[in-house]
Amino acid sequence: MTSRRDFFKLAGVAAAASVSPVAMARLPEIVSMDTPATQPPLLPPNGRPYNPVVTLNGWTLPWRMNNGVKEFHLVAEPVVREIAPGMKAHLWGYNGQSPGPTIEVVEGDRVRIFVTNRLPEHTTIHWHGQRLPNGMDGVGGLTQPQIPAGKTFVYEFVARRPGTFMYHPHADEMTQMAMGMMGFWITHPKGRHPLIDPVDRDFCFLLNAYDIEPGSATPQVNTMLDFNLWTWNSRAFPGIDSLNVRLNDRVRIRIGNLTMTNHPIHLHGVEFEVTGTDGGPTPKGSRWMEVTADIAVGQMRQIEFLADEEGDWAFHCHKSHHVMNAMGHDVPTMIGVDHTGLAGKITKLIPDYMVMGERGMADMAEMEMPLPDNTLPMMMGQGQFGPLEMGGMFTVMKVRREQKRGDYSDPGWYKHPPGTVAYELKEAPPAPVRAPQAASPQGSPGDVEVKVRKPSSHDGHNH
Repeated sequence: MTSRRDFFKLAGVAAAASVSPVAMARLPEIVSMDTPATQPPLLPPNGRPYNPVVTLNGWTLPWRMNNGVKEFHLVAEPVVREIAPGMKAHLWGYNGQSPGPTIEVVEGDRVRIFVTNRLPEHTTIHWHGQRLPNGMDGVGGLTQPQIPAGKTFVYEFVARRPGTFMYHPHADEMTQMAMGMMGFWITHPKGRHPLIDPVDRDFCFLLNAYDIEPGSATPQVNTMLDFNLWTWNSRAFPGIDSLNVRLNDRVRIRIGNLTMTNHPIHLHGVEFEVTGTDGGPTPKGSRWMEVTADIAVGQMRQIEFLADEEGDWAFHCHKSHHVMNAMGHDVPTMIGVDHTGLAGKITKLIPDYMVMGERGMADMAEMEMPLPDNTLPMMMGQGQFGPLEMGGMFTVMKVRREQKRGDYSDPGWYKHPPGTVAYELKEAPPAPVRAPQAASPQGSPGDVEVKVRKPSSHDGHNH
């Protein structure tokens, strides 16, 4: 994994008129990232110690210490993000990526964030869920002026409580959030916390979604509901990295939702507890075991579990359309209809035409229908036993006995012990047990016909 670190010395920039006197000295260097691979945890080089997180398909923003203040530099700018191999999107983000880098601090830290605007319009940053002075809340027009294009503003406050938070614009947010402007903020506890237990692995990622028409690269920002690319940290499976852990590790996963709908996030192989929300750690007496946590719009959920079962465990949104790519909202269903050769001929005339296969959606992969450039197939990705037929919000948690402490590399596919994989039955199966048939009106078994009487008018009905 490599990164591009661009250092710009910004003393005397024109934006100085927008910057408070404390920041008139040289601004912190700008650090950018150009790879979509998950970066190793950033061990704190100074300041209070903490156990860092790993951002799935992302990274943590470095800082500098200036007279006891942690200084960060965020740059709002257009970016190109690879959604998955074979497709790139033209998004807006921070420091070279969408979502922007995760910011990690410690409870009680004084933090100063320089925000340089390289977008073609004004912006702000709202620190979602933070306790801070009202003038640092980042709502354009209400708590501050908008940050004009080409200017730099400064936010400064104390990280008052530990927890998991998000950042995103509160300026033209319909456009800017639809274009991918968001990021994670982690405030670690400054010491032993009664509600925050230490863990061996700590992951985080954001749920986001885009409406990008097949063959194009820029999201449609006016979309309200009909999104066709469901992503984790702006990556769709198989472009989403696996979560690689050691057997019997205590694991924490922090998930934030900045899409336009809720997501029931489901993890196979373990039971977990919801140990935190945007509001902070949950009381221990209120926790119970789950395998699916529903995360509403604008919410964060923090789950924890013991990874005590080896294997390759699926991890995904349980809305079935959210584990597919390039969904078409007007795609006809043709199950049971013989259209042999027809779809291929139609796509020569209408490249974006898609039809569900006569036996189901798995036909789509077998037909090898041509797709427009820069478009992902609906179902893609290979496992050790064949096509996974998944896309979008899906990945794998790989639990391995041989994984070393602190090693986040991909161990490859799981080697199942003999006799532990489902197999084909070679002999005739036993007769299935069926429910008894309902009796016919004459008292003999038979089919029951259900007749429905439709009202002839709406008279007397409430409207």
